[in-house]
Amino acid sequence: MFQLTRSVTWQALKQLHAQTADDRIRDYFTADPQRFEKMSLRVGGLFLDYSKHQVSDAVLDKLIELAEHSALVQRRAQMFSGDIINVTEDRPVLHTALRNLGEGPLMVDGQDVMPEIQRTREQIRAFSEAVRNGEWKGYSGERIRDVVNIGIGGSDLGPNMACRALLKHRHPELNFHFVSNVDGAHIQKVLSRLDPATTLFIVSTKTFSTQETLLNAHTARRWFLENAGPDADVGAHFIAASTNKKAAMAFGIREENVFEFWAWVGGRYSMWSSIGLPIALSIGFEGFMELLEGAYAMDQHFLTAPFRENMPVLMALIGIWYINFVGAETQAIVPYDQALHQLPAFLQQLDMESNGKSVDIFGHPVDYKTGPIVWGQTGSNGQHAFFQLLHQGTRYVPIDFIASLKPEPGMEEHHFALLTNMLAQANAFMEGSAKGGELDPYSCPGNRPSSTLLLDELTPRNLGALIALYEHKVFVQGVIWNINSFDQWGVQLGKRIAGEISSRLDAQSQDFDASTQGLLMRVREHFPGHASATPEPAAPRSGKGAKGKASSRAPSR
Repeated sequence: MFQLTRSVTWQALKQLHAQTADDRIRDYFTADPQRFEKMSLRVGGLFLDYSKHQVSDAVLDKLIELAEHSALVQRRAQMFSGDIINVTEDRPVLHTALRNLGEGPLMVDGQDVMPEIQRTREQIRAFSEAVRNGEWKGYSGERIRDVVNIGIGGSDLGPNMACRALLKHRHPELNFHFVSNVDGAHIQKVLSRLDPATTLFIVSTKTFSTQETLLNAHTARRWFLENAGPDADVGAHFIAASTNKKAAMAFGIREENVFEFWAWVGGRYSMWSSIGLPIALSIGFEGFMELLEGAYAMDQHFLTAPFRENMPVLMALIGIWYINFVGAETQAIVPYDQALHQLPAFLQQLDMESNGKSVDIFGHPVDYKTGPIVWGQTGSNGQHAFFQLLHQGTRYVPIDFIASLKPEPGMEEHHFALLTNMLAQANAFMEGSAKGGELDPYSCPGNRPSSTLLLDELTPRNLGALIALYEHKVFVQGVIWNINSFDQWGVQLGKRIAGEISSRLDAQSQDFDASTQGLLMRVREHFPGHASATPEPAAPRSGKGAKGKASSRAPSR
């Protein structure tokens, strides 16, 4: 059996780390004035500078060799062709098919999936245009003005992040709200702002069985009927993105308003599917297609570029260097663009849910670290929060700086300050504050690594390319670690136990540990007579109920 850590290349990388551990990144620039040109590349509207890493030429050569000796070429081809690579769930992994703009067929189990994908795209186009131009009417004959997406995980994070990132492209008469937390305070706060006559709910759940999403959806439905009246048309205000059409229709959603996607679409990779419907409603179907086009362009780059010039491969290999050889535990994502403030949370799920694994694809325990802890927030705020630890603390944290170059009209001074702050921080992390090569106790030691990703402009196309870049980076790391990046048994375990606890709330049970039993007793005291730990919270009254009283509308998000 092949063991990664015993391979010749892995052992060579361990030796290189011992040899280069004391190298200073700035010395690499002194030794090679062309380092920036050699260690930067452009793909479409994205520019990556990876020169500020503690990666010598010899290390980079050996990392490339690690990729060449892995199953990456084979697994990449299998993913794009629809072969089963999610081996534990016996499924292909075809989020790339959702943004495929090629002319040829894509066969899965002997069937071309592209006609189904194109039909769903057309359904998204027709519906989004009807809502955006006011043709779609609510029960009172008024146009839709508020869209509420009810989902969690991949059914929330992707569309939420994209809609916020592309807010300047939003339809001026539509407001967007995202409900994910099962805490009743979340949905109460959102519903209190809304008018049922002009609100559209999107129930986004792959199986139409996700506990948190269904609880929120039933609360929204009850609020709607209590405020609009029991005879109001639920079907005019509720639609679904789901693989379970039967369950969605039982909820009251019209069959033609269940937007399909497929079992081979993983939740955290689903924003390219009908889960992305809020994006199409916000920025228009043409903008949604531009998002897909940007991702498709990155797909083609990933498929065809040599590893040494392949942006996702290079980012993945540098990450492996820090995780497996340098000993970094975390990866910071720091966008210097307020519109991208949800990006760290999105990438956190993408990376940690995909590669947070301790067994390989054969079920054997691995003897090396896999996915990093991904975290971060917007840069200028981070400078006054956690950057102190990154500069002078004992943790070694590689950073991805991300920014768009084009300023908003009238905001040139602000944007220039934003970008220069980012460049200053990247320089400071590398250089430190040593004077004449000497460190006093209060100096910043420097030699802290970072990448810088620049978008020409924050457009749907460039955002699509950026997200696809990180998707492929995660995939490459999973292949080299020989793990399955597309299952999530830890998530399923939590769901199963939550269901068991809910079903046993009204009965004594010895099936749980003493701590859980003791806590359950205290929960029971607050839910007497309930057989479920997730009772539906009381529906909040609308600020503009059935009688049409004016409501106070919160600023759109």
